Amino acid sequence: MKGNARSPRKPRSPGKSRSAGAPASAKLPALPARRGGKLQMEDIAQLAGVSISTVSRALKHSSLVNAETRDRIEKLARQLKYSVNVGASNLRLQRNRTVAVVLPFDPVTRQSVSDPFFVILMGSLADALSARGYDMLVSRIDAENLTLAGDISASGRAIGVIMIGQWHHHDQLNELAARHAPVVVWGAQLQQQLYCTIGGDNITGGALATEHLIAQGCRRIAFFGDVELPEIGHRYEGYKRALSQHRLAPAAELLHRTPFIEGSAVEAVAKLVRKKIPFDAVFASSDLLAMETIGALRGHGRRIPDDVAVVGYDDIVVARHYHPALTTIRQPVINGGQALVDALLELVDGKRPRSQMLPTELIVRDSSVRIAPRR
Repeated sequence: MKGNARSPRKPRSPGKSRSAGAPASAKLPALPARRGGKLQMEDIAQLAGVSISTVSRALKHSSLVNAETRDRIEKLARQLKYSVNVGASNLRLQRNRTVAVVLPFDPVTRQSVSDPFFVILMGSLADALSARGYDMLVSRIDAENLTLAGDISASGRAIGVIMIGQWHHHDQLNELAARHAPVVVWGAQLQQQLYCTIGGDNITGGALATEHLIAQGCRRIAFFGDVELPEIGHRYEGYKRALSQHRLAPAAELLHRTPFIEGSAVEAVAKLVRKKIPFDAVFASSDLLAMETIGALRGHGRRIPDDVAVVGYDDIVVARHYHPALTTIRQPVINGGQALVDALLELVDGKRPRSQMLPTELIVRDSSVRIAPRR
């Protein structure tokens, strides 16, 4: 009978799965166990009822695969938590030329990527990488878990990592080095260090700043900075050494552990003034802290440099245009960027690059120079 006749089956279009109409939440058939338990592209192909090459094209968003098939394959991949290791593919094709630059994010200080020192150093790194034919991937990780940097290279997104700063976790960076993760760090050289660092000579920089202030007749020099950070701690060490050479003892009340956070220098100056602690100079561990210090001192009626001389650190571009122009310690940023890239590429090639401590320089401007230095 015509009413019971079955209509002829339509031929299945190429690339369509038998389960095309199945909901995304449908239970998936069991897959054969594989060595290491890792899902393979052929598993996705088996479930989707297509070829491996179709899966590969779909996950690369190729226009050669129709939108319906591509959408179904992508849903399967998401459901099974499968992702293409782009880095591994690039390495097979010998085309991965990306280096990650990581700036740890401290949720307490919230130091921004827009910090002028970070911007200058990243510019130097970008120039050095471009000159060698590499791309730069900028990333942020939690400063409390620096070992996350190793995941960037392990995933294949980059051939290696240049990290800006050690923060408070020297031990975690040693752990990365022990795992042979290709990571080079901008920072200070510390005892029992397994990883490679490139950075400025912070001890000499701290001594140069303090020597200059002493030469201006200053004797009660306050220090602003988080000395728990390795680089800042070395600047404080240089400060203490210079004082000692002039038989001046570092006074505990003149050390203010100011983090890199807006308002910290304002609080430090207010505390000195409120407690009537005598001081005739401030050595701030960054130019931004120094500029904030000058603004706070003016708010308390202090003249710069006649009442209080101020020296910063980094020599960011705006330092020379500030009023008064800021005396500071110039960091070796240009040479540092080149040295960081060279060291990382050596590490990637299986070599063991040496840590380097690059020279720093005192740049004298108006914020610290007194016409008639006090004696």
